[in-house]
Amino acid sequence: MASLNVGNLGEYLREQRRNAQLSLRQLADATGVSNPYLSQIERGLRKPSAEVLQQVAKALRISAETLYVRAGILDAERDRDEVETRAVILADPGLNERQKQVLLQIYESFRKENGFGTGDAAGAPGDGGDTSISGARTGAAGDGGAVPPRPAG
Repeated sequence: MASLNVGNLGEYLREQRRNAQLSLRQLADATGVSNPYLSQIERGLRKPSAEVLQQVAKALRISAETLYVRAGILDAERDRDEVETRAVILADPGLNERQKQVLLQIYESFRKENGFGTGDAAGAPGDGGDTSISGARTGAAGDGGAVPPRPAG
């Protein structure tokens, strides 16, 4: 195995996949990650990115934070609050994907403004645009603004 953490991650993923009664092929279809790559992760030969882990967690309906910790991407205690906040935003069924990404960008801009650095998890999937408040207000895809203006008065 490549490392103890990656091996533990792979064993854990295999167990979770089997508990969900999914084949590797079914998990590959659900995540958009290739079957051979998932197999290598399960066997501890590859260390997946945060983006891949997020897709796998979503497909298996398990905590992405748990996978990040098992992969050595996160320190469980130090990053718990940030990850939980992100998970709540991402899991909110009342928000569409664009709104979730904009809200995450605003959240990150406030953390940076308050002097909190970002870990690997903060640069997780979907992070690649302007994370300033003004960037978030214009929307990630230039869609005319994701945050409505404040009413006058």
